[in-house]
Amino acid sequence: MSDKPTSPAEAFRALPGHGVVTLAGPDAARFAQAQFMGDVDPLGDGHWQWNGWLTPKGRVLALFALLRFDAAQVWLLLPDADAGTLAADLRRLLFRSKLQVGVADTLHVSGAFDHATTAHGARLGSGTGDVVELDMRGEGGARCLRIGASGASPVDPAFERAWAATDLAHGLPRLAPGAAPRWTPQQLSLERLRAYSVRKGCYPGQEIVARTHFLGTAKRGLVRLTGSKALDVGAQVSQGDHDVGEIACVSTDPPQALAVLQSERGDAPLHAGGVALTVAPLLDGLAR
Repeated sequence: MSDKPTSPAEAFRALPGHGVVTLAGPDAARFAQAQFMGDVDPLGDGHWQWNGWLTPKGRVLALFALLRFDAAQVWLLLPDADAGTLAADLRRLLFRSKLQVGVADTLHVSGAFDHATTAHGARLGSGTGDVVELDMRGEGGARCLRIGASGASPVDPAFERAWAATDLAHGLPRLAPGAAPRWTPQQLSLERLRAYSVRKGCYPGQEIVARTHFLGTAKRGLVRLTGSKALDVGAQVSQGDHDVGEIACVSTDPPQALAVLQSERGDAPLHAGGVALTVAPLLDGLAR
């Protein structure tokens, strides 16, 4: 197995950590609008957006790409959260909704550092057969993600590391599956991805999100950090003797992290676990 990321000309590679939850039925889009933090109603059929599900206290339980095929068919593409667990939790909220929540175990998710063929921006595309295509490009370059029932793409650990590193570079937090929800959308700077709404109707956690927004009380935000060796999720980030935040997610190739840090912290050097850290810019272009 090669230790180098695949080149753009090579075939798609599997993203085995990704899963798909399906919402199918007349109330699919309505249910998503009521439960999730993003505004689903203005999203056109055949388009996708970043979205997520919060605790009643406004902490991010799951972050995902929401694909709206039409009002009766919505998919949740999960980069990290366990699809089976999320589906089971959502089923408890169905009540009388005309909706079925499923896990698409037969679908395979793969990606390539190449241009999408039929998808563009937030518009979904279609590939050979029943493949659904997402344009994942940003400032870091071209990327394409596909979901389909055809045979699984080859697994390449170096490719997976490169994909995760590119996500982090664009400010997409890759939250560890099963981790306790700790961060609000504002602390994860998810406004950069247009992943939540402060003006749509009620949803779990909406009161906390809206209050933080309108009172201007968000005192922490997402910062991209690089270091000379691998960093640990949960490690405290310090300036001198003072802790100024915590590492929320990491990638290893190259070593970098997204940390939730105090917005007002000065210019003194940062470090975590004995590793000197450098602030790196977050790349734009992944918002949908």
